[in-house]
Amino acid sequence: MNSVLNKQVQQVTKVFTDLSWHEISQHFFSRLLLIVVTLLLFCVLLWLGRLIIDHLFVESNHVKFLQSSNRVATIHALTLNIYRYTCYFFLLYAILSEIGVPVGTLIAGAGIFSIALGLGAQGFVSDMVTGFFILLEQQLDVGDVVKVDSIKGTVTALGLRTTQITSSDGTLNYIPNRNITTVQNFSRNNMVANVDIRISAKAPLEKIAEIISAENKKLVATIPELRSTPVIVGPVNVGGQLVFRVTITTQNGVQDKIASRFLSDYLKALRKNKIPLGWVNDSNPNPNN
Repeated sequence: MNSVLNKQVQQVTKVFTDLSWHEISQHFFSRLLLIVVTLLLFCVLLWLGRLIIDHLFVESNHVKFLQSSNRVATIHALTLNIYRYTCYFFLLYAILSEIGVPVGTLIAGAGIFSIALGLGAQGFVSDMVTGFFILLEQQLDVGDVVKVDSIKGTVTALGLRTTQITSSDGTLNYIPNRNITTVQNFSRNNMVANVDIRISAKAPLEKIAEIISAENKKLVATIPELRSTPVIVGPVNVGGQLVFRVTITTQNGVQDKIASRFLSDYLKALRKNKIPLGWVNDSNPNPNN
């Protein structure tokens, strides 16, 4: 028993003794150096490609069908993503080949693995296909204010797999493209905003319309984002509250800011003329008391 064990130990020792550690270390460091050179080359290609793509999209501002800055930013970001993913794929292929992994044989012989991988990658493929059609149909562009399901914000990135939307509170939302089914885009057309002034039931409606018309004339000349003259709708019932409504049509993205300015000027003018507003007690004829 001991002789057999000693014989096996001697064989193992002989194997390690016969190894050429110098050649092994030389081979290891040569492979390591080759991998380092490959990584450096990859970094240079990535930087150079990004530089060329950035330059091309700066020049593309002169192309007529890409006059929209949002559209240019979207295609720019998507092109960079495609280039980066392509570089990563070839980098992985090169490193595996350099360390002696038969990549071609693995790809050819991985039938069952490929099927499993394909089934697992269905979501990824769905994301890419959906992202392609979102771009093709121009549903979203970088910089657009949109609402996807319950998430509303500004599109900050449109990638092959995910779309990034930044909410008004700064939250960055990553949405897989396959989950984007219904999109509300607030950045494509002119927007209509309602300016509602809560008034008393005893308020003189004709006087209010006269005051608001005078304010509209002053404001229209100072707000270039307006797309049409404000429309005086008049008294309407909103949730059981009597309001005097004016609708304004503005450039997209600024409707809330402009509506707030209109409401502020309306209120100042109405108070100056002692018009009873909705929060004033109707039994009190003097709104200042």
